[in-house]
Amino acid sequence: MYTTTFDRMMLIPGAIGEMLVSARTTGHIAIADRYGLHAAVLDDSLSEDERRAVDRLLRAIVKGKVEVRDEISILR
Repeated sequence: MYTTTFDRMMLIPGAIGEMLVSARTTGHIAIADRYGLHAAVLDDSLSEDERRAVDRLLRAIVKGKVEVRDEISILR
């Protein structure tokens, strides 16, 4: 969901949408997605729609509607 450069994390294009779909269908996200959310929060170039999507996902996690699981990927 994210890549790193020497001094900052960069979100992979389309990662926010993938995280939203994953969270809605499974009710959880993987720990790697948490780092993707971290990168998204720090990304100044996000569109307003992407920023709102990140906010919705973070609110769902805080409210307990989406769980962050201690696994690298939810793909099996």
